This record gives sequence, C-alpha cells and structure tokens, in this order.
Amino acid sequence: MTPPRARTWSWRGRTPVVRVRVRSWRRISIAAMCRYRPGEAPRLIYRPRRHRKYRGKGRNSFAWSDYRDLVVRAHIQLKAPIVLIWDNLNTHPAAGMRQYADTHDWLTIVQLPSYAPDLNPVEGIRSLLRRGPLADVSFTDDDHLERTFRRGLRHIQHRPGLIDGCLSGTRLTLTRHPTTPRRDR
Repeated sequence: MTPPRARTWSWRGRTPVVRVRVRSWRRISIAAMCRYRPGEAPRLIYRPRRHRKYRGKGRNSFAWSDYRDLVVRAHIQLKAPIVLIWDNLNTHPAAGMRQYADTHDWLTIVQLPSYAPDLNPVEGIRSLLRRGPLADVSFTDDDHLERTFRRGLRHIQHRPGLIDGCLSGTRLTLTRHPTTPRRDR
C-alpha cells in the first residue's frame, strides 16, 4: 500500500526524511462479501490472494472466475440462495459471470449505479481496515502485510456490530420480501 502524505516536524535546520518503498511487483488483493439476513447476525466472508507480477506475465487482480469461486464457497457455507449487490468493477459484469448467474437459480446479481461507493458495505470494511490495523504500520514483507490483513478481518468478523455499522453507513435497510416465508426461531 502506498503510504499517505502527511506533515511532520523536526528540529530547526534538520529536514525530516522518511524512507518508504513505493513500488513493488508484489501485491495482495482481498475480495470480501458481507452477508445480511433479517433476524440473524451479519457475516463477513473474504478471500485474500497474493500476486507476484512479473513484467508482462500474469494477472495482478482477481478475475471473474475468482469471484465466482468466492460466491460458490459462500453458497456452500451459508446453505442459502445469494443475492449479490455489486459495484461496477470491470470483472463483476463480465460475460462469464453473467452466464454463470443465468445458469444457477440460487444466484441473483443486482448492479449498483455507475459510481456509488457509498452504497457498498464492503467499502466500510475497507475503511475499517485502513483506519485500524493497517494505519501507521511499516510492513517488513509480504507475510507481515498478509498476517495484518487477516488479523484485522478476523477482528471484524468476530464483531457483528461493526459489519452492521457498515450497512447502516450506506443508509440502506433490510426488509423481508412479502413472499419470503418467516423462519421459526
């Protein structure tokens, strides 16, 4: 992650120098999903992926098939139909993903408007990570970054109130569809 710009101080006549490795061919991506269901605690499901990009070789982000695999694992874990509400990341509306959703009746995809990050609860998760465990840390290597990411995501997973807060930050609400049967408690 590129460090943010900030102001600092030093003694008069001494220029402060902060050395930072800015560019690297290594990259870690995380795909995350928030599951909300009325009457149940929310869940966070995520999958990190480490990329080692070499010049001109390999993909340095998730492909549509990686997102498909995440959705399939979530479906297996939750044992329920899934309604995905996605932003317009270029791999989300890919033809392969649309074909997959069309052939599986347990998967419904709804696209958010073109630029609406404030409607995406996962943006709240990303914000919690950046302000929490990833803030003011100089990572020594890829493993240190991945361990910190996983620890931060586990922290959020075990606190459903934080995940609920990400949904309330979007100002969206959960409502039960009139045809959906009520589950007995």
